[in-house]
Order: sequence, then C-alpha cells, then structure tokens
Amino acid sequence: MLKKILIGVVVVLGVLAAFIASRPSVSKVERSATFAAPADIAYTLVSDFHRWGEWSPWDKLDPNQKHTYEGAAAGVGAITTWEGNDKVGKGKMAITGATPNESLTIELEFIEPWASKNNTTFTFKAAEANTTVTWTAEFQNNFMSKAMGLFMDMDTMIGADFEKGLAAMKTVAEAEAKKRADEAAAKAAAEAAQQAAPAGATAAQTTP
Repeated sequence: MLKKILIGVVVVLGVLAAFIASRPSVSKVERSATFAAPADIAYTLVSDFHRWGEWSPWDKLDPNQKHTYEGAAAGVGAITTWEGNDKVGKGKMAITGATPNESLTIELEFIEPWASKNNTTFTFKAAEANTTVTWTAEFQNNFMSKAMGLFMDMDTMIGADFEKGLAAMKTVAEAEAKKRADEAAAKAAAEAAQQAAPAGATAAQTTP
C-alpha cells in the first residue's frame, strides 16, 4: 500500500514538474499613460537616473535606500545601483540604448533577494501637446519563477507598480510643463511690453 502511495506521489510530482517546465519562459508586463507634457520633459525624467526619485514607485518603499551613480550623466552609459530593505533589495540599472525623446532601453539586474537580468524599455509618443509613455519589462523565467507564477500574477503585481510610477511621473511632468509654459508666457509679455514702451514714449513727447 505504501509503495503504491509513493509511486502515486512521484507520478504527481513528475506531472507537476512537467507542467511547470512547459510554462512561458518570458513574462511581459506593459503599462501606458498619457501626459499633458512635451516628450522631452517625460524623456528626461527617465533618462536621468538622478530624477527617478521624483516618480519611481520603489523609492517610496524605502526612503533610506542607498543609490550610487556612474558613467554618463544621462542617456546611454548612465548607470545606477541601489541597496535597501527587503522590499527593494539590491540591484543595478544601465541605459544601453536611447533615441532622445522617443525611446530608452535599460538593462535591469537584480542581485538580492534573487539574481536575475531583464530588459526594460520606455517609449515616448508625442501627439500635439501630449505624450504617451509606455513602460515595458520582459522577465526571463527559470523553473523557480515559473513555479511561483502558479501562485502569483506577475502582470498584476508588477503592473500595479508601473501604474503607480506612471501616475507619479505624469504629475511631475505636467507640473514641469506648466512651469515652462508660464515662464514662456511671462517672457513673451515682458518682451511685448518692452517693444511697446518706446512707441508710447515717443507718442507722449510729440503730443502738444
């Protein structure tokens, strides 16, 4: 009887292992948001790692996490590392491809609590005064991550973080766009007043 039970357990485990192994080897998570801001503003918020703290959902999980920056100031060659509590772990990001105001490719490396390398892309599609930002990540699944996928939905879990990040980025980008527009309007008004002043002064001098 015991032998039959053990054989049955082995068979079940074998079937389960085969099913897990057949799961997709790549998981993709993607979210988009449209900002009332020019593409260059949104692009700068992503291409400069120093500005990720203004919108990144993970920075909020551990305000005391440590960041280092090296390589280029922004764009291709920019590198940052982070180390924090068990919610954010330890890792590294490097920008490996960039088309200014259009797209960015980032190599994302997790070191702790587990080791993995993934690719993340941001695209920026301008339309009149708006920009649609799309955040995409592809995760390579080993046997363990495939097994974990049976109990958690990667798209729901990571997608929620992407949504929070894009919402925060939208707030920052739109505030910066408004500031830029206000400054441009003030400058235009000052220039118009300056141009009008001599004409007014001349008219005043010629009036009897």
